[in-house]
Amino acid sequence: MSASKKNGGARSIVLTVAVVAGAILVASAAFSTVFGFVDKAWNGSFMDWLAPQILNVDNLNEFGLWPEMVLDVSGTKYFFMQLGICGIVLLAVGCAVAAVLSARRARREERARAAELLRVFLAHDLEAHEAFPSGWEELALVAADAKRAAAERERQLADESARRSDLVTYLAHDLKTPLTSVIGYLSLLDEVPDMPEAQRVRYTGVALDKACRLERLVNEFFDITRYSLTNIELELAPVDLAGLLVQLADEFYPALSAHGNVAQVTVAGTVRTVERPGEPLVVTADAARLARVFGNLLRNAIAYSDEGTPVEIEVSAGEGSVVVAVSDTGATIPSHKLRAIFDRFFRLDESRGSATGGAGLGLAIAREIVELHGGTISAASENGRTTFTVELPLSR
Repeated sequence: MSASKKNGGARSIVLTVAVVAGAILVASAAFSTVFGFVDKAWNGSFMDWLAPQILNVDNLNEFGLWPEMVLDVSGTKYFFMQLGICGIVLLAVGCAVAAVLSARRARREERARAAELLRVFLAHDLEAHEAFPSGWEELALVAADAKRAAAERERQLADESARRSDLVTYLAHDLKTPLTSVIGYLSLLDEVPDMPEAQRVRYTGVALDKACRLERLVNEFFDITRYSLTNIELELAPVDLAGLLVQLADEFYPALSAHGNVAQVTVAGTVRTVERPGEPLVVTADAARLARVFGNLLRNAIAYSDEGTPVEIEVSAGEGSVVVAVSDTGATIPSHKLRAIFDRFFRLDESRGSATGGAGLGLAIAREIVELHGGTISAASENGRTTFTVELPLSR
């Protein structure tokens, strides 16, 4: 049970007790006043009326007794007043209990009615004003918002499922091509043992290239499976973010160099290198997960940047947060693709004939990791310049 429901129940109980207590006090005061007024108005004739009701006056007269000698007038009056007050108390308590039970029954009926209206609204293609009668406007608004959100989520899941299915189909088809090439060239090398050295080197290089392509495709399959089964959990610790970025740029040097790129890390306007690491910039984060985020951004830059252009990593620290911008020069990303660039299984290059891009999970995973750190990630592309901006809190 939620805290709000508990507080609501406590308030209801307190209100009921207060109403009952107030009713008893008011009724008791009113009864006492009326009783005293009537007794005075009768001018002592109370016993003249009461005695014949409960005593045999004729028998008393035979013995020479008056009713006042048998019955205490004050005590009798006090007894009847107490009896009346008890009756009022019982009546007030009964009314309060009946009111509470009635209110509970009304709430149950209201909840059942609301559930039935929601079932009808969600199960049929109806507008909110058609499914909900007058007086249910607030529930109608909430239900309409929930239905729209569910429909949007269903559409997104359908699109994602379609992209996943297409991707798996393309991957399964593409696996055949490099595998066939590898088998073909290795068969030639096996069948012609005295093949000229130059031709052997060329065939071996082609087979190796196709084998590497085959490995990348298999890794894409593993990425798809891991993303579906893995629940990311952070292991937070102090991390030198500047040192981490410098280390990543150094580790990616071979891949960058093969594409004619070079990565430059700049922290607060100062270039950082392995030889000149500079002052640490400490954040509380999961180092391995952050390395995956910026590694994915660097791979993305290598895949889509122009050859011979630099990849710039600029770091700036503000009040309570740090901003990392990874920029590259290449084709401008259209705005409609930029909006979907962090969606799962979305690929900028939808043609499987291209060697660029992977399963479309790198940026989706990067966003999830950044958001788990309490940060944000965004992308902008204009005039051939694409920038991914990551903002992280300095501490959590």
